[in-house]
Amino acid sequence: MTLRCPVCNMPIVPGETVWRCAQGHSFDVARQGYVNLLPVQQKHSLHPGDTPEQVRARRRFLGAGFYAPIAAAVCELLGSARRVLDVGCGEGYYLRQFGQAHPEAERWGLDISRDAVRLAAGADKAGHYLVATAARLPFADGSFDALMSLFALTVPEEFSRVLTPGGVYLQALAAPDHLQSLKELIYPELTQKPKDLTPALPGFIPEEQREVQFDIMLTDGNQVADLLAMTPHYWRITRDGARRAAEANGLRDTAHVRLNLYRRAE
Repeated sequence: MTLRCPVCNMPIVPGETVWRCAQGHSFDVARQGYVNLLPVQQKHSLHPGDTPEQVRARRRFLGAGFYAPIAAAVCELLGSARRVLDVGCGEGYYLRQFGQAHPEAERWGLDISRDAVRLAAGADKAGHYLVATAARLPFADGSFDALMSLFALTVPEEFSRVLTPGGVYLQALAAPDHLQSLKELIYPELTQKPKDLTPALPGFIPEEQREVQFDIMLTDGNQVADLLAMTPHYWRITRDGARRAAEANGLRDTAHVRLNLYRRAE
């Protein structure tokens, strides 16, 4: 795997404790095994990405298996991939699940949240994890035959660049009725906005679409809080909405996700 320096774009030579490029930029290997390739000039805040509390909530919720049907579909759709990149990998749940189903695959994950990457790397010694931005992926052209970005940012130009000709990109989008009960709990009223669940992406050809829909039963308030913390609603709700979520003793809801598999145009 050829990595590129996020500062000067020169090739990086990985070492046991430090990675360096020919221009002398160096990046320490953390105790958990990940490397931070997100320089200050590429940050949009002091601590970008999910907070430590959100990361731990995501680990608890996903580790309990609530989103296992999504992980199973991801593993099936990307089953033939041998070099896989997860952009916006969070705490690494989907990449770990793919590794368990396909241990022969080389797996890389990156996220802008150092807390998320630290947790991912600590739990998955067979994977490779980086703190980096999707806007400037630190890999040479044609490095991967599959890339996934699940409930995360899509950057078609960069995704196409790091994929081999004919490589695939797997996208996960929440349907408009995804977690409807949670939204009804935390918002005083709901407005449905039109949403394109199969967006056209420059440089990619749509190949397959799959609906994943299943019920979720949360049995206590802690599980409701964990679910809320791993959604965008965590940043949007009012104080009253947060209070109603905190007072909930459980929740029955439905997850509804669209998985879009695209193939890179030749």
